[in-house]
This record gives sequence, C-alpha cells and structure tokens, in this order.
Amino acid sequence: MPSRMLPNLTSNEVALNNSSRSCWVTIGSNVYDVTEFLDAHPGGGELILEHGGEDVENIMQDEISHAHSKEAYDVLNDNLIGFVAADPVLQTAVESHRPQDILPLPPNETGAEELRANDAADFIPTHTAIETTSMRNTEDLLRDTDAPKDHRKPKFLDLDKPLLMQVWNGNFPKDFYLEEVHHGQSYKGGESAPLFGNFLEPLSKTAWWVIPLVWWPQVAWVSWITYEGIPSGFQFTAYWLTGLFLWTLVEYVMHRGLFHVDKYLPDNRVGITAHFLLHGIHHYLPMDRYRLVMPPTLFVVLAAPFYELAHTIFYWDWYVATAVFCGGIFGYTLYDCTHYFIHHKQIPLEYFSQLKSYHIKHHWTDHENGFGVTSRLWDRVFGTELAMSKPVKAS
Repeated sequence: MPSRMLPNLTSNEVALNNSSRSCWVTIGSNVYDVTEFLDAHPGGGELILEHGGEDVENIMQDEISHAHSKEAYDVLNDNLIGFVAADPVLQTAVESHRPQDILPLPPNETGAEELRANDAADFIPTHTAIETTSMRNTEDLLRDTDAPKDHRKPKFLDLDKPLLMQVWNGNFPKDFYLEEVHHGQSYKGGESAPLFGNFLEPLSKTAWWVIPLVWWPQVAWVSWITYEGIPSGFQFTAYWLTGLFLWTLVEYVMHRGLFHVDKYLPDNRVGITAHFLLHGIHHYLPMDRYRLVMPPTLFVVLAAPFYELAHTIFYWDWYVATAVFCGGIFGYTLYDCTHYFIHHKQIPLEYFSQLKSYHIKHHWTDHENGFGVTSRLWDRVFGTELAMSKPVKAS
C-alpha cells in the first residue's frame, strides 16, 4: 500500500522496546530501532540497553563520558522507524483549528509553525521519510514503497555488492576516498559484507580464536627448541620478553607507517585498493567480526621480513634470534585478540576499559593519532597520543 510517512508510535510502545530482543531509542520525536546495532556498538550493547526505550539525546551529546561522532548519528538515521508525539505536540494539536497539519507526524509547514509558536519546536521531527530514503520529493512518498529501492542510496560503496571491485572501479579521488573510508558503517546483511564475491571470500574472513589456535602451539614448540639451545633459563626469558616488548614498537610502526600512510598514499586505484584491503575495510566496517584479526596466510607474508630482521640483529646466535622472534609472534597474537575483544567484548578490567575507550576514539574521532592498540607507550614517545577525558561517574 502507498506509504506517505513513517508511522506514529505511542510513548508506551517505545518504552516497552527496551530489551535485546527489541531495543528502541528516541531523540526528540524520532524513534530508532537499534536492535541490530547492539552487537556492533563500539562501547558494547549493554550501554545502549541501559537507555532502551528512552530518549538518548543528552547522553549522546555528553562530551565527557559519551562523545559521539557524526557516524553515530548516521547509524541512527539508517534505523529511523517512526515518530512519537510528545505531550506538547498532542496539546498543540488539541488546541489547533487544523490538527491534521500537526498529526500524524511529521507536521507540514503550517503545523510546524504552530508547534514553534507553542514552544514545542524541540519536538518537531528532524528527519522525514524523504531524508532517509532515495526519495526526492513529497510526490515520491505517494507511490508504492519498494524497500530495496527506497533505502538510502550509498554515497561511497554498496555494502550488498562485492566491495573490492567497487573500490577498484570507483576511480575515487584520494581525498574523497580517505574521507569516506574513515566514516564507519554498520552492515545489516549478515556476518560480513562481501569483499570478493567469489571463491576467495572465505580467505578474507578469520574468527578471532583461529589466532591462538594456529600460532600458540607453534610459538610454544619453537620456544622450547630455543630454550634448550640457550645457556640459561634466565637468558631465554630475557630474550623472549625482549621480543614481546619489541612487538609493541612493531605494532605501532605498522599501524602508523603502513596501515595509516594516508598522507603518502598514491592517488590512483592501485594505492587506494591496496589501502582498502590492508586496513581501510576495517575502518569502513569496524565491527565486522571476521575482518578484525589478520588471516594466517597474510600474517606469514608480513612476518617473514621480521624473521630475517631478528636474525640480522641477533646474528651471533640462531637460538637467541629465534627466541626474540617467538616473543614477538606471541605479542602479535595478544594484539590481535586484544583488538577483537576491544571491539566486541566487555572485560571488567580498568586497563582494558582504558584501551577500549582509547581505540574507539581512534576510530570515531581521530584516526590520525592513537595508533597503539595494546599500549599507549609509543604514542607518548612519538607524540601521537590521544587526549582522553576521564568519564564522570554517577554519584
């Protein structure tokens, strides 16, 4: 049937949708269904559920404890499901000679003027069906709806189509690409947006538990071999921990100098596509569970030069060099698991909470700083540390 506007909902309806099965929130008169976003919320779904069925305008504008970026509001706009008429709106409609200009929401211009005159301007919906779909005018709202076609058209990439060839064939200018790729999106079509769209697709996905499953047994086995070749357990431990510490530097250098080489990125399809594959896809789809950790095949390629580097620096003893390398590989596994848990889990440890807040700010506020994931140490050393506000605790 034709749909002129999104439905009007009652306050009671909104308040009842406050669980993980169905979670709605409001900003003013706008009602958003954020159920599908609970698992993808960078701060964890629990934070949203605390305000399920309630207005979240103030909490989203709280710069100290809950600073939200433009992308957060874009996610809300994608999930606009209707409007709720607050008491000031209802009262204005009751007193109006033309209540049909006000209700159902959104009001027409005459109704909006009447709401403003009655100090109810804050309850005028800020988004209409036109703004949240590909419709261009009021006449479009009178035709039969077609969900796939009426959904807001993508400005950059269509998440329902293979992303790689869209980036390759897009001929995007570098500045446009970098602006768009750092505006994180939430994919609703399944576990992961298609990257290749063919038999290569499974190779681009890795569950977090694959990392310890694949690498920890090998690290343990090779570490034991090096332990038997080093004169003392103390020396073995020292070299192994040296590798673990050096990994934190490698983590920083790779994140900043390889994954975020935005300034020096070639302005052509080869450079842009390579950037997208290496790290851009993670910033574009930061909550994709299967593209958060590095596929083992890719890691082997990236780790090979560091194996050679370790044996070049510690050239005098194969066992020493390999012990350092093993410590570094173990550090990498901790990094990948930490990265995944930062995005998808809540761990009741203060240090972890700080890491989570820090990395979320890197994604959603300032991707040009804050390159440390497991530690801020090298951000402090090289002057790229993000300024973090202390959350205000409820009294």
